Amino acid sequence: MNWETLYLMQEKLDHYIETHHQLNSSENIKEKVLALQVELGELANETRCFKFWSTKQASAKEVILEEYVDGLHFILSLGLDLGHRYESQPVTPFASQTEAFLAVYSLIEQFRNHTNDQNYKKLFGSYLSLGETLGFSEAELVRAYHAKNEVNYERQDQGY
Repeated sequence: MNWETLYLMQEKLDHYIETHHQLNSSENIKEKVLALQVELGELANETRCFKFWSTKQASAKEVILEEYVDGLHFILSLGLDLGHRYESQPVTPFASQTEAFLAVYSLIEQFRNHTNDQNYKKLFGSYLSLGETLGFSEAELVRAYHAKNEVNYERQDQGY
C-alpha cells in the first residue's frame, strides 16, 4: 500500500488542529505517544480479547475498526512530526489478539524511549499486524481512516 495519501491527509488534519489551537507540532510528541497508548487500550477493550472472566462478546467489527484507525491517526502524526515514513512490507498476523496488543504496547514504549526511524517502522508494522490479526483488510482500513478523518474535522469545528 502507498501510505503517502494517508500521510498527506493526516498532515492537513494536524495543521488544521495546530492552527486552531495555536500549537507547534514538535511540542506534542509525548502527548501523542500517550494518546496512542490510550487508543490502543480502548481498542483492546472493544475486542475484549483479554477478558477471560467475561462471556460478553466483542463489539461490532465497525466499532473495533473505528478504534483501530484512531490509533493509526496518531502513528501517522508521530511520523510526520519526527520525519519518519513507513514503507509497505508484508505483515503477518500474530498468534493471538492478546499477543498482538502486548507487542504493540512494548513497541510504543521502545519508540517513546528512542524515537528513531527504525523503531517507528517497527511500531507501524506491528500495528498493521495487529490490524491483520483483527481481520481488517487494507480496503477497510483506508475506508475507515477516511471516514474518521472527516469526523475529526467536524469535532474540531464543534469545539471537541
